[in-house]
Amino acid sequence: MFRTVGDQPSLFESILPVELLRLPEELGRVDVLLNDPVFFAPFVPFFDPRIGRPSTPMETYLRLMFLKFRYRLGFETLCREVSDSITWRRFCRIPLEGSVPHPTTLMKLTTRCGATAVEGLNEALLAKAAEAKLLRTNRVRVDTTVVPSNVAYPTDSGLLAKGIGRIAATQRRIQAAGGATRTRVRDRSRSAGRRAHAIGAKLRTRSAAGKDEAQAAVRRVTGELADLAETVARDAEKVLGNAKRALRRARTQARQQQANGERDAAAGRRRGQLARAVDDLDRLVEATRQIAAQTRQRLPG
Repeated sequence: MFRTVGDQPSLFESILPVELLRLPEELGRVDVLLNDPVFFAPFVPFFDPRIGRPSTPMETYLRLMFLKFRYRLGFETLCREVSDSITWRRFCRIPLEGSVPHPTTLMKLTTRCGATAVEGLNEALLAKAAEAKLLRTNRVRVDTTVVPSNVAYPTDSGLLAKGIGRIAATQRRIQAAGGATRTRVRDRSRSAGRRAHAIGAKLRTRSAAGKDEAQAAVRRVTGELADLAETVARDAEKVLGNAKRALRRARTQARQQQANGERDAAAGRRRGQLARAVDDLDRLVEATRQIAAQTRQRLPG
């Protein structure tokens, strides 16, 4: 059975000195905030309102969880500290002659309600902060952890090798989607990768005499990569033309089936995959040609 508040203070507590009943400033502010019944709403779906044993009062559970995470305590340490402190008992709304909930009870409640209740509490707290004009919800500042990593600066050889590899992968996507299935496709990405690695090996030459030779070898291999990229782009244009014809046939067939009241969901998915792959290959071919042209302009200086 769901309970939101606990028992009323006893007569013994009412005659205690005011100094013992006064909460510290921080706990007093939190106590006033948690008095709002809106913080009980996220726990309602997890309990029956009438049937079963009375649950731990939610006002007590919320305040115990605040102390736990505020002071980074374990469940057993939390219950022991609350039992020994009049101030914390007052804050958690636990009578002086009453018993503090057992640690396993708090664990079961936390597992039972889970992240859903926490999200509800955060939303209620955000709404109250916005209502009190303590927070502007139209602008959020995010502080993230930055992890340093190596920066891969773009190079002519690297861009050409990546373009060749992506064209080969996109051609495989086109054929898997039913386009240009009879067109012979050659994957030259390994050849491009070998040339790109050769450039890296030449650039690691440390001797002064070998640096000039290395630079000449780099220019020569980069020119070979540009030739290879242009060859790959020409071959891809053949695949592109056949794939576009296959896409037109598929769309015509789909219109005829639609006119006859037929519909093939699997064919529609393949047609969409083929259309996306054709668009990707079209852009890749154009970009690879542009990179090859820019590389040829740079090599002579």
